[in-house]
Amino acid sequence: MRAGVRVEELTSDQAWVRAMLDAEAALTRAQARAGLVPEEAAALIGRAAAELDVDVPALARRARRSANPVVPLVSDLRVAAAAAASHVHLGATSQDILDTAAMLVARRASEAILADLDAVAASLAGLAERHRTTVMAARTLGQQAVPTTFGLKAATWLAGVLRARDRLAAVPLPAQLGGAAGTLSALTEAAEGPPTSAQSPEGAGAAETPSPTPHQPGEGRTREGRAASGVGGHPPSAGERALRVVELFAQETGLVAPEIPWHAERSVVADLGAALAGVSTALGKIAADVVLMSQTEVGEVAEASPGGSSAMPHKRNPALSVLIRAASLQVPVYAQALAQVGEHERAAGAWQAEWSPLRECLRLTGGAAETAAELTAGLQVFPGQMRANAGLTGGRIVSERLAAHLGRDALTGTLRRDGPLDAPADLLDPSGYLGAAPALTDRVLAAYRDREGHQ
Repeated sequence: MRAGVRVEELTSDQAWVRAMLDAEAALTRAQARAGLVPEEAAALIGRAAAELDVDVPALARRARRSANPVVPLVSDLRVAAAAAASHVHLGATSQDILDTAAMLVARRASEAILADLDAVAASLAGLAERHRTTVMAARTLGQQAVPTTFGLKAATWLAGVLRARDRLAAVPLPAQLGGAAGTLSALTEAAEGPPTSAQSPEGAGAAETPSPTPHQPGEGRTREGRAASGVGGHPPSAGERALRVVELFAQETGLVAPEIPWHAERSVVADLGAALAGVSTALGKIAADVVLMSQTEVGEVAEASPGGSSAMPHKRNPALSVLIRAASLQVPVYAQALAQVGEHERAAGAWQAEWSPLRECLRLTGGAAETAAELTAGLQVFPGQMRANAGLTGGRIVSERLAAHLGRDALTGTLRRDGPLDAPADLLDPSGYLGAAPALTDRVLAAYRDREGHQ
């Protein structure tokens, strides 16, 4: 389900360790910009973080003593940046670094997922447009219902994917920095003294340090005048300087600047999990329909994938759809394990329990999205078979229409008799009873084109 896809690498053990080191380096850069640590120390720590070669299995074993991997990782970083060891992890706690790393991993994985969803949407829009009036049987409770079009089915898939994409793109991914218990006390204490360099906290050094490109609107933005200049034009207090570091930290990571530390209030993670579950569900709907439509007795679509069987060489299994559907069934379950209520200012187990389910949500959703892009790009459609299937009931697929024209009592007797229906041929034509299917398809396509034109 995720083997070989981009998100697997973006959420690997190495990727998580790299994100934690990125967070530590960003923290010291932010503190240097705020004048709390020397720029030389921040540069040294940044180089050490970039070059640190971490034995991940050994780190995991060492992490058992503290119940999180940040403690041994910080020890290694202090050794690697020995000349600036006192400035490593200044004012932070382990959860600050791991939560920020989680958001970095989520952002990097989400970018790949969103790109794949864009590819899926483009393929579905093409299918909807090409098959706007391709007649097929709609099915309710597994039985033929009334005529519809494959274009409307594809447009329905498209609408679900777009809604899910928008929800994922809109989830704020904030940096986390609160210190031991969310009060920023150690950072405030460090800010009590004068800046460590001749420059002002907002001086040239800040301009010389490029910030990452924001991931989404509002990320990394500063609140002018709140902490940078103090209250009433007076020099900023130590507390205001500490808050300024939080904003600079968000800038350096490219994440959203949080209003308040969120270490004990986990709706950030819950919202991300819900959005990923929504994406997997939207993709799972496509997969489930393709599995049913590609059955031998139906034969309305087929995957481009060969879908071979180890025992039955004749089979062409919908392998891609199976992988997507399997992922879609798991992600909502993993998402339920996220953001469990914890105790006071540091959860004893609930926070630690998030790490694996969050990664699985990202991995499985990423695998489903990349596989769905392949599925929809190569999906083969057989309009002739769709039309033939719509005629299997000898016109009974339009019984709803016949009831309006012939009367329900007369129609009931007609339906009970075997053989062709005794009704005008024009009323029995499925293509004449499509309702607003083409118009509904056009509406979804228009909305899709409009959003594409504004991106």
